[in-house]
Amino acid sequence: MSATSDPKQPTATSSVHREFLVSVELYVPTMPSFGLRKPVVPRRKTDTGKVEEAPKLLKEKSSWISLTRNAPGVGQWRPATCRLMDEDESCLLHIYIEETILYQTVYIHMLNHTDIRHADASLFLRKNCIGLASAGGQRWGSSVNTEPIYLQFEDSDACNTWLVLLRSYSKPEIYGQTFISRDGGLYRMWRQVELSILQGRNLGNHFKAHLDVNASSATVSEADQRESDFVDLDAFCEIHLNDNICARTTVKKGIGSPDWHENFLFSDLPPFETLEVTVWREKRLSKPVLLGSVRIALTNFRRSEAVEGWFPVIQSGGVSNSIQVGEIRMKLTVNEEIILPHSSYSGLLSVLHDRNVLEWMSDFERRLQLRTISSHLMSIAIAKNVLVEHVKEYADREVDGTPSSHNTIFRGNNTFTKTMELAMAFYGKAFLESSIGSIIRRICSEKITIEVDPVRSGRGAKEVERGVDQLIHWSQEVWNQIYAVRGQCPHELRRLFEHVRQLVEKRYHTRDSQEAYNRELPWQSVSAFCFLRFIVPGILHPHLFGLYPGLPGARIQRSLTLIAKVIQSLANLNPNVQKEEFMRGMKDFLKQNLPAMVDYILIVSTPVPDPFSPHSGHPAHSLQRHNVVSSLHERGATMPVLERESIPLLPHVLDIPRHLACITSSVIRSARSADSKAQGDNQHLSDLCAQCFSLEEQSLTRVSQLAGVESPHTALKWDVPRMQSIVPSAALPSPVSPSKSSEPHKVSRPYTAPSSSDLSETTHPNAPSENSLPSNTVPHDLFSLRRGSIPDISPGPEVLSSPEDRTPRQRFLRPKSISADSLSTFISQAGAGVSRSLRSPPDFQDEAGRKRKNVLHGILTKR
Repeated sequence: MSATSDPKQPTATSSVHREFLVSVELYVPTMPSFGLRKPVVPRRKTDTGKVEEAPKLLKEKSSWISLTRNAPGVGQWRPATCRLMDEDESCLLHIYIEETILYQTVYIHMLNHTDIRHADASLFLRKNCIGLASAGGQRWGSSVNTEPIYLQFEDSDACNTWLVLLRSYSKPEIYGQTFISRDGGLYRMWRQVELSILQGRNLGNHFKAHLDVNASSATVSEADQRESDFVDLDAFCEIHLNDNICARTTVKKGIGSPDWHENFLFSDLPPFETLEVTVWREKRLSKPVLLGSVRIALTNFRRSEAVEGWFPVIQSGGVSNSIQVGEIRMKLTVNEEIILPHSSYSGLLSVLHDRNVLEWMSDFERRLQLRTISSHLMSIAIAKNVLVEHVKEYADREVDGTPSSHNTIFRGNNTFTKTMELAMAFYGKAFLESSIGSIIRRICSEKITIEVDPVRSGRGAKEVERGVDQLIHWSQEVWNQIYAVRGQCPHELRRLFEHVRQLVEKRYHTRDSQEAYNRELPWQSVSAFCFLRFIVPGILHPHLFGLYPGLPGARIQRSLTLIAKVIQSLANLNPNVQKEEFMRGMKDFLKQNLPAMVDYILIVSTPVPDPFSPHSGHPAHSLQRHNVVSSLHERGATMPVLERESIPLLPHVLDIPRHLACITSSVIRSARSADSKAQGDNQHLSDLCAQCFSLEEQSLTRVSQLAGVESPHTALKWDVPRMQSIVPSAALPSPVSPSKSSEPHKVSRPYTAPSSSDLSETTHPNAPSENSLPSNTVPHDLFSLRRGSIPDISPGPEVLSSPEDRTPRQRFLRPKSISADSLSTFISQAGAGVSRSLRSPPDFQDEAGRKRKNVLHGILTKR
């Protein structure tokens, strides 16, 4: 059951003491739920006045593979009420079950920003969830429990509002607070990991892995691989960051080579330690069996550069007895940025505001070869509330009044259409979910198989006719749902669609035209965006839009493809044109629903007054957000600059200095000598690069300033213990043993900030001398953040731990991952670009770069 809104809205009880209330769904693990009151079983009264018990049904015992996320023995979701109380210097979050049972009290003021994050939807197959990670001294409860607390909110608006509210009372990762009073510190840090688990091979095959301790790698001889036999199994992966589970893939079937192609994004992370991907074999009548794991030291990866390759899956057994049980192909991008105060970016903002944001996107892609910065530029435009106007202005340039452009209007893959896609994905995420989310999940879960092509099916005319009837039925179901929520189209998208429609009407004089084709041209221009680039791709690839976990099976994908063709044909407003002969049976369906499609297009391209919010039409949610924003404004006036700027902006949870920092570092990395010539005739790009290099100098100055005032033994606010793991680890924790207590990070710098004392200490005695680096006096190596990673430097010998030495963590989530059929024909190809800095770093950096380039030797095996 999804979260429900509490009738009591969050209000500030006074100027000092504030209180906020919200109704949520709370995940209660198995052990803590034993002492809680069980949910009341509904009973009804009979005509005689006696209470009738609920009928007892004899149910067949479920197999393990059919268990849901709420299965007994795993945990359950229960309605709860969260009460946030701001009292003087403390902030307490009381979580009540059934409004009277106090389940937990969390001391929010003792948490870090990185302890409060969005929970990946793959954990529980639920959206709009927030996870609160806290140690024993940061919470109180009726039972001893150190597992994260998971709260699900009714919608994304409430979820984002409470995420910002909770973070406003927690501690951001700011450096230099103790020594620098101005701005409340020197800078803050932000980290993110993008992970794609693509496919596996030889999973389940056992052959001896030869571990190279110094190289942190594992290799298997080609002879061993040739001798291995394929194993038929169902497998899924679980993803752990710093020994905390963050996500899981779906279950895929395959003879040792399952295909996942699932993407994960983990943002606002604490200082990097390890990323571990555990591979599990699904069993129908018993619990899953651990096959092995891939353990990666994140500090060994170059920042903002995609790394793709085959990673060995190692089964635990110590250094000498480690067994490789296959490989997993993954793509990994590690991001880490130094964020300065907002005032430092005033020059860069001034340059960016001189032009249309779409012009910047075009130059970034064509001249600087940056194809991932559009989202950052768009976020800045959204925060300034100019994105819609910039897109409308750019659209005027795209429409050509010549007759030859009628058939290709808005069909090209240019900057305008790409920006429209980004805007629709940003503003219309909830709208897309309402339009096709439930019906697409129903088709996938029921494994609806549709085929109308006699060549593909190889069956007779009756079977083809039956397939056509089935296609008509499900196409009608999808269209009914799309049409039913037409009024929920966001205000921003309505304005964009209206401008496109009116622009075409004006340029081609369609209102005065007697030809039906010209009269339909404005409607078709709207459908070219709303359907061709938004709704229909969501039907074709629901996993890419968060509508369904994992890649659908091949037969289900075929059904979705046929339905998408029908809906797109309807959106084209031309039911008489069908490319495939077997699609001609849909002609009556298209003619019947054509008037409704025209009405739909007119509705979504006509703005209506939105008195509450562009992102939420619920007045209660808008009032809740208004109260939170008012509270943040009151408290923000007394906060230090960096602490105030670390609180994201509502309603879209935007961090403008972070976006500017990402743009700066990307420009620095991608600027090359060849590009500098191309910038000569573009004054805007030259000014932009000059501002980025100036910001780099400011960052280096602040980092050096911190290094100059802190002593080697000073304990500041942020730091993490030095990591003692290698890639991959030969040890693996038991899935059932208790977890180690998580202590809050109380150190002076992130892991990527070795001090001079660290660098002077002894490194691994068996490590080759080339792994050592000259000493560095700066706590954050800015050139390493720009060009690559900082090597793993530990104060003492680094050894491989055995299973007995490592403290295993408790796997608090043990529900089954949902099963999805494999689609082996879909293989994504993505290259990893290598960027260089235009400015040459100091000499020791060049030497270090040469010595670090083989960090992944043995992990990314060549085939």
